[in-house]
Amino acid sequence: MDTDKSDLSLETMQLLQERTPPQNPGMDGSVLRTSRRIKEKQNQRKKQILPPKCLTFRSEVKSTRRAVKRRISGSEKEKEVKRSKADPDHESLPGYREGLSEYQLERLENIRKNQAFLNSLNLTEISEALRPKQKPTQKGLKKEKTQVEMLPVRKSLRLQNKGPQSTTATEFTFPTTYELEKEAKPPGPIPLDPINLDEDATLPDDLLDVWNEVPLEQSTGTPDLKSYERMLKKLSIDDSRVVKVVKERICCAAFHPSSNLLMAAGDKYGHLGLWRPDAEWGDDGVVCFEPHSRAITALAFTSQPCNLITASYDGSARSMDLEKAVFDEVYRSSSSLKSFDFLSSDCSTLLFGEWNGDVAIVDRRTGNSCESLHAMTAAPLRGVHVHPVQQHYFLVAESSFVNIYDLRHLKKRNSPAVCELYGHSRSTSSAFFSPLTGSRVLTTCMDDCIRVFDSSQIAGSIPALTSIRHNMQTGRWLSRLCAVWDPKHQECFVIGTMDRPRKIKVYHESGRLLHTLQNTEHLTTVCSVTAFHPSRNALLGGNASGRLHIYTD
Repeated sequence: MDTDKSDLSLETMQLLQERTPPQNPGMDGSVLRTSRRIKEKQNQRKKQILPPKCLTFRSEVKSTRRAVKRRISGSEKEKEVKRSKADPDHESLPGYREGLSEYQLERLENIRKNQAFLNSLNLTEISEALRPKQKPTQKGLKKEKTQVEMLPVRKSLRLQNKGPQSTTATEFTFPTTYELEKEAKPPGPIPLDPINLDEDATLPDDLLDVWNEVPLEQSTGTPDLKSYERMLKKLSIDDSRVVKVVKERICCAAFHPSSNLLMAAGDKYGHLGLWRPDAEWGDDGVVCFEPHSRAITALAFTSQPCNLITASYDGSARSMDLEKAVFDEVYRSSSSLKSFDFLSSDCSTLLFGEWNGDVAIVDRRTGNSCESLHAMTAAPLRGVHVHPVQQHYFLVAESSFVNIYDLRHLKKRNSPAVCELYGHSRSTSSAFFSPLTGSRVLTTCMDDCIRVFDSSQIAGSIPALTSIRHNMQTGRWLSRLCAVWDPKHQECFVIGTMDRPRKIKVYHESGRLLHTLQNTEHLTTVCSVTAFHPSRNALLGGNASGRLHIYTD
């Protein structure tokens, strides 16, 4: 018996070894049984899991497929009745409940409610309203495509098994100031070639017609202040009235004296741009030239025949003549030219203010040399302006002083001032006589004040009538703010501001703010250069990117 039992145990052990995989010797029988049970349960759960169904709404049931309808219990029928009462369109689509479990139906119902709630919030309309608007396309001069200079690849001297190499002074030198500046223009007349047109292109005939148009006569009377305010409120701006006229920061700008809106602007690199709105020539009505190699500090139109006089930091003053298609040289100085004004009604005699403190009297009929040169001060001259009636008097803004001189009593050096305007604590930016009578003097100073002086009696010291606080701290990247008179109204003037939102302000000589011109869409930068049209109700403003903004009625 014992031998039979031992034989059976050996056979069972062999069968077990053949049927079962090898196990760890440390595992006992109970552990093996539990692991088998776990695996069997996992296999059963996998078999019970069905593949997910496609939850779609079918508009019609095909005849080839049998629709399996699920029996709904009493509780489910009550829920369905409630759903149908709450939403009569709940079962409007056939096949809505085909082959769906209660959980899937409840899930679809939650999705429908959430979607209805989101639709009630109008999120799409809100997102479109909050989405930033696309910037309008730039009008005027187009940006030039510049090729990126490819520098040689830097290689390590250590990897090339080379020792350190020291660069001598002859191998590398810093560029001088002259090399950094543009090439100076040659003396004498230079051709009038637009830089934004083709080389063989000629000036448009429409531009010549507008250029030679007879200017309108200015009214000598002062309009009523209330009607003037109503006119200012009618001025507006749109997308077509903002155009890039020159490449860089605008330093000066002016209107053509004719009734057409033809404007000229000069930038800090010697570019001169002409622009007329709605014109078909050039780039959106812009024609650009390059008569100077440095900043154009002042420009003004002459009477018949019409010419455009420009003064620049390169020491030259030129006259733009479209009939001859040249830039004639009016005056050349060894110093930079800051400003100028006309001494005669025919614009043949000019008064130039130089940066080194000299004043030059130039007659265009005798050549490009000055008739006389007078040293006024050692400080730089900020501006000169001639009295509109008594043209032997002229204003000079000298650093923190503003003085009135008499041409008949000028000396080579240390000329005495006829009248002095006190009260400026810092450097002055500009000084102008009132346009019609010259009975007022308007000054702009870096002490954040605009001052109006009474110049009806030119003798001794002139008292200040009004002082207006105004932020003048533009920094190095913007042109200085300068208050200028309206040539149509000798009691009102205009100036740009540093305030936000950006705006242009028009004041009365009493200090009262008449009107503020602003537009959050089209006026978004500081307009340092401002000017009124001499005969039409129009106002321009130039910014640091070379754009002109025009307000018209």
